[in-house]
Amino acid sequence: MTFMPWSSELEVGIELIDEQHRWLVDKTNELFDRLVSDEPDAAEIGEVLEGLMDYTMNHFIVEEEIFHRLGYPETEAHKAQHDKFTAQIMDLLQRHDAGEISGSETLDLLAEWLTHHILKVDKAYVSFFRDNGVH
Repeated sequence: MTFMPWSSELEVGIELIDEQHRWLVDKTNELFDRLVSDEPDAAEIGEVLEGLMDYTMNHFIVEEEIFHRLGYPETEAHKAQHDKFTAQIMDLLQRHDAGEISGSETLDLLAEWLTHHILKVDKAYVSFFRDNGVH
């Protein structure tokens, strides 16, 4: 069973961003698979969480670089959402490393983030990006 299937609804229509979002969805599904296995391995779950943290931060850097380069008017508000999400993921990762199992909480956060942020917040910049030559 797939926790969060990828669908065209999640595409923003900008190839680089869609590739990165798809990777995040795939990693979210990998985390789910590890959590529901017969014997969840804390070290493997930690590796997936660290990978999600690293990749998410890199994805945000890519988006924010495009925002700055194009002069996107909502840059600060969008970056504030990125910063909040990064802090939430970091907190969950630290709690996991301290021995707390935060996998399901992480899944909830990721699912909410991916659906709300991609479907609403990221799609809001698509026309601005396209008008400025980013496809």
